[in-house]
Amino acid sequence: MDVLSNLRYAKGSKRNRKRIGRGEGSGHGGTATKGMNGQLSRAGAKKKAWFEGGQMPLQRRIPKFGFTNIFKTDYQVVNIDSLEKSSAKFKDKVVNPESLKEAGLITSKRKPVKVLGNGDIKAKLNIEVNAFSQSAKEKIEAAGGSIKKI
Repeated sequence: MDVLSNLRYAKGSKRNRKRIGRGEGSGHGGTATKGMNGQLSRAGAKKKAWFEGGQMPLQRRIPKFGFTNIFKTDYQVVNIDSLEKSSAKFKDKVVNPESLKEAGLITSKRKPVKVLGNGDIKAKLNIEVNAFSQSAKEKIEAAGGSIKKI
């Protein structure tokens, strides 16, 4: 009668692991299954994942192109239409990085902010950020607001 406490593995289904390098009597002594000579037969031998046996490595074979400007300023972008939607959240109608952060339009007060002219604005806002696009300037001033670069 098979009860959980009487369960056993089927005979021959479980085998002991191969004990390598445990003397000649183990059947795996001597070279310990590593073959005769060469780099991988030595103690502590390992190769980097990208090593290609002395062939010119892939990262040196493929062509390099392009340019990364390390002095580029990464702006947090805010569009005019999102300012219009959140215009009720701005105290005293002043829009600066602190108020934009509170309104959830930017993620960090430390990074520079740029206002872009996507959408329309009717609210009269005083905007104080790092940069403006030309179309954003025109739309803000047309709505009666003011701009100031910080």
